Amino acid sequence: MPLASRPEKSSLANKILKQLPLADKTAVWGTLGTIRPLLSFEVERDVQSLLDAITGEAVDYRTITHLLTNRTNGQRQQIAEGFQSFTQQDLLKTLQAAVSGNLETAVVALLKPAAQYDAHEIKLAMKSYSVARPSSPQVPDGATLAEILCTRTTQQLREILDFYKHDFKSDLEADVASGPSSSFKDLLLALIKTSREKYSGVIDYVLIEQDAKALVNAGSGYVDGTDEKKWIRILTQRSPEHLNRVFSLYHKMTGLQIEEAVAKFFQGNAQVALSTLVSVLRNTPLYFALKLRQAIKGPVASHKTLIRILISRSETDLLSIRAEFRKQYGMSLYSFIRAETQGYYREVLLGLCKAEDL
Repeated sequence: MPLASRPEKSSLANKILKQLPLADKTAVWGTLGTIRPLLSFEVERDVQSLLDAITGEAVDYRTITHLLTNRTNGQRQQIAEGFQSFTQQDLLKTLQAAVSGNLETAVVALLKPAAQYDAHEIKLAMKSYSVARPSSPQVPDGATLAEILCTRTTQQLREILDFYKHDFKSDLEADVASGPSSSFKDLLLALIKTSREKYSGVIDYVLIEQDAKALVNAGSGYVDGTDEKKWIRILTQRSPEHLNRVFSLYHKMTGLQIEEAVAKFFQGNAQVALSTLVSVLRNTPLYFALKLRQAIKGPVASHKTLIRILISRSETDLLSIRAEFRKQYGMSLYSFIRAETQGYYREVLLGLCKAEDL
């Protein structure tokens, strides 16, 4: 392609973008993340900026937060490597000594490779997994496991499994399998195996009807505790496009939305995890928008969840999440964060969110 044609094409793309609804821009942009690679990125310059920020008379929090929230995870890893090479010190440990509280939690999440951070979050959630009772109320650790395992791509899950094995000298699948027998365990194992079908573009009406009937029959027999595996098999193996058609037919056949059926037939962590999975299959950005608000305004606030979501989605679909948040609550995610948080921790969150949605 001649170089002379590029400015014209870029201008045309900008004109198209201005006329597209936010949710339709993925095809043009390729990503709906708020953080993109910095084109003028220089490792040495960033290393020096961080050194200056932490070795002056007072810690320059503004420089630290601005720099970390304007680099991709890959670029932050290069900065960490450059810092280690130049100073013989670990950048994460150095910054942890300079910050505290929620800001420290955010800095740790920003500086670890994304899959490694997820692996460590899973490990923390697994601490109470082995003693969790299937019939207990919603357990935050179960929600964390469900969130991560239900929303990561196959490649991301493989990387998480690798980091888990490397950092903890243990196999995640084996650790989950060692837990108490339950539909929750079966669901986690199915998600870890990452065997979901890809949508072929062909609508298989026969299979849609078969799956809907299987869910109906599995639900009617669930009182005997024998058919939950059918739910798990279908919900973890079929493509989202196929399953949304199954959900519609299930509603016609039973009068129940699939969410109502999950609440009716499952309890405890299994209900939490399956509800998460259904929400993700229905509308992933909406799921995260609701979870972001709950992380601050829910019965139990969780800044760790807030941080994890903003960072994990900042390079993929945070713009779509912002749009869903605005639609659901009548205010921008940016304004919500600004009103509900404070200090340099707020600056990190706003740096990830990036802008208002008017």
